[in-house]
Amino acid sequence: MFKAIWLEQSAGRTEATLKEIDTAALPEGDTLVRVRWSSLNYKDGLAITGKSPVVRKFPMIPGIDFAGEVESCTSGAWRPGDQVVLTGWGHGEATFGGLAQMARVDGGKLVRLPPGLDARAAMSIGTAGFTAMLCVMALEAHGVTPDAGEVLVTGAGGGVGGFAVALLASAGFKVAAVTGRAPEGDRLRQLGAGEILQRDQFSQPGRPLAKERWAGVVDSVGSHTLANACAATRYGGVVAACGLAQGMDFPATVAPFILRGITLVGVDSVSYPAAKRAAVWERLARSLAPEVIGAMAEAVPLERAIRAADDLLGGKVSGRLVVNVD
Repeated sequence: MFKAIWLEQSAGRTEATLKEIDTAALPEGDTLVRVRWSSLNYKDGLAITGKSPVVRKFPMIPGIDFAGEVESCTSGAWRPGDQVVLTGWGHGEATFGGLAQMARVDGGKLVRLPPGLDARAAMSIGTAGFTAMLCVMALEAHGVTPDAGEVLVTGAGGGVGGFAVALLASAGFKVAAVTGRAPEGDRLRQLGAGEILQRDQFSQPGRPLAKERWAGVVDSVGSHTLANACAATRYGGVVAACGLAQGMDFPATVAPFILRGITLVGVDSVSYPAAKRAAVWERLARSLAPEVIGAMAEAVPLERAIRAADDLLGGKVSGRLVVNVD
């Protein structure tokens, strides 16, 4: 038996409880993992509260991330005691996730923790840091270098944005961070932001083209914010889009693309190829100092995860929430 956050639906409403579950209830998979740490992401908050149809079937254990140690593996790919991390792949949505003390998964979806990261640090990074690293790599792959100019990070008060600021700064980029929360300014400067910009400058309808400023953009917001970021991106610049905190719409014109030749790159971390994930985690371990990782996350026990989901959706959480399931 093990403890887990358990989601069921009754009369169209999601009910979340802390429950003891038998391992026999876990889905099929060749690898059983004892989860040590998980995390609470925005998507997990939506799943637990039922405020968006994130969960595709019930009952469900939420949690799109987890880290821990292998208990057993029938394929031979892993040995008991191996330290592993998993993010994405539909866990917590289509199949049981990581807000539990045990998980049974396809071992091919696991990544060995690189040197320098333990389970808690891996969850402090989690999907947010993994996605941010993919965005930085996308900018680099399309030719954006530190000497090309400033990089804008929208939604910088969230997990993806905060890690993007830290990763870009550690790579030598000059970073401008956008946030709607004034108290976040000091924290973002500590992470490496050279300038703090107010969200209202970007969240309203803007012009098709604005003054050229950004060599690159990491956007986790979408909607008007993404459109305005594109409008102010310099000739040949690159915008990495990975989120929709403001909305799924993209009320823009083709002007930045056909007059300035900018590139809009979509970044997905859920189904990112398994063979490439280890290299991303290794770079995260090299790029992020322990004090940065520690400053990005607040820890809560599994018993508080349900209540914390409301705080997360209500904008009361800065950075990341990691969950001690043990």
